[in-house]
This record gives sequence, structure tokens and C-alpha cells, in this order.
Amino acid sequence: MSDFDFRAYLKERQALVNEQLETILGSLENQRELTRAMGHSLMAGGKRLRPILCLAACEACGKTPAYAMPAACAMEMVHTYSLIHDDLPAMDDDDLRRGIPTCHKAFSEATAILAGDGLLTHAFQVLTRPGKLFKRLPGPAVLLELAAILSEAAGVNGMIEGQMLDMLSQDKDATALPSSLERLEKIHTLKTGMMIRASVLSGAVSADADPAMQERLGVYADKLGLAFQVKDDILDVEGDPAVMGKPAGSDEANHKMTYPALMGLESSKRYAEDLVSEAVEALTYFDEKALPLRAIAEYILQRRR
Repeated sequence: MSDFDFRAYLKERQALVNEQLETILGSLENQRELTRAMGHSLMAGGKRLRPILCLAACEACGKTPAYAMPAACAMEMVHTYSLIHDDLPAMDDDDLRRGIPTCHKAFSEATAILAGDGLLTHAFQVLTRPGKLFKRLPGPAVLLELAAILSEAAGVNGMIEGQMLDMLSQDKDATALPSSLERLEKIHTLKTGMMIRASVLSGAVSADADPAMQERLGVYADKLGLAFQVKDDILDVEGDPAVMGKPAGSDEANHKMTYPALMGLESSKRYAEDLVSEAVEALTYFDEKALPLRAIAEYILQRRR
């Protein structure tokens, strides 16, 4: 991996995704309050981890990443919608996201709700009616499968249920309840992990990957998604708010179950390292085309925001 410049790769892929997201927003009436609110959150920066995972998985399966761009953009739109709603007063009540005022602070609570709804629903139009927005497209059957993958991951048996369980877990003494670690893993598998898994698998499906490739990438994504959340919990304890672009300590303030609270900070760090090692191990089936996926796994441990 020494010859692979991950920083350059990440910067290049972020620029490609941002350019395509701008194109999608530009196809809408940009003078509307709704569109401006959607753009405020969608174009506020961020790691673009999910779309980049989608592109990298497509590449690992031997096809040009351009075929995965519709799925990559749809994933980021749905992810941003979830952040807008997560930040609302009824949920986490955060004032900052990605270093700027959250959508409901920059506009209004009602506008933020509708902006999130707009991103969610338009993501499926991007997948099912991509039109002339993209340079290359998978076939119609693949686009339909991608829409099914996204709806399952983001829906009532995926991210939404995870958010609900996360909300219900607040304001309780989580450590006094049985099987807290198991419940915490279930919450994060649904709330965070399923969207990361969907991102990786969407890249593979966009590349017409065979079942063996999809199975191994599924293992990689499951381990990566959990490692990502463990690291998120660690950063909420010891991260720098100036680097993260949001306050630290909100999990404790909201009485949330977290890995550091249940396992301790050092044990949580070791757990994240083990998960990343298992994720990388799942990629032994792939050749050098999977270098970006391996680098992303290592990046999860090193990230500061």
C-alpha cells in the first residue's frame, strides 16, 4: 500500500462526488427555499465516505467507478437527509454540523424537515430516472436493484429502526440493563452499518459483481460499519470540536449508550482495531484494485472527524 496515495485518492473522489451532487442540485429550481436548504446541508463538505465506498467497491470488482456514481450520489443524499433530521430539536438538538449551522438553525425547523424529506425522495428519482445527469449508467434492472438496496438499508428495517432504538435507549441507565453491548451493536448495525453495507454492495452491484465478490464485500462492510461507529463514539469523548465541526460530549449529555461508556475508552480502541483488521482480511480475495477499500479501513482508525 506504500505506493498508493490515499490522500490524493480521497481528494479526487470527493471532488468527483461533489461535482455530481452540484449537477443534481443544478437540475432543480435553485431559487426555492427548499432547494437552498437541501443544498446547504448536502454541499456542506463532509468525508463523503459512503459514496467513495460505493465507487471504490465498483472499482475493486473491475469496472470503472463511473457506473456506480448514481448509487453513490443517492447514498449521500439519503445520508445527508438523516443528518438533517438527526440534528433537529426533537432528536439530538445540535447547532453545528460539518462546521456550519445545522439546517434548522440556518433556515427553520419546518424547512429542515422538508429539506430532509426532499433529499430522501429525490435520491430515488436519481436512481430510477437518472436521465442525462450521469456519463455512464448501469442497466435498468441494475438501477431497480440499487433502489431496492437503498430503500431496505434506509427504511423501517434499517436506519430508521436504528434511529428509533437509539432514541428509546436515551435517558436510561444503559449499563444497568442486560445485554447492553448486544443492544448497542444492534442499534449501530441498523442506524449506521446498514447504510455503509448498502454503499459497498451498491458499488459491487453496479459493477455486475459475482456472488462471491458480493459476499466478501458484505463482510468487509459489516466490520467497517461497526468500526466506524466505535470510532465515532471515541471521538465524541476525546475529539477536538474544532476539527470535527460539531461539539464533543453530546452522547454523554444525551445519556446515550456508547462503546466507551460500556467497555471503557481503551477497550473500545482495541475493539475498533480488531474490526478493521477483520475488514481488511475479507479483502484478500481481491487484487490491487481493492487498495482504496483497504486504505479506507485504515483511515477509519486514524480519522479525527
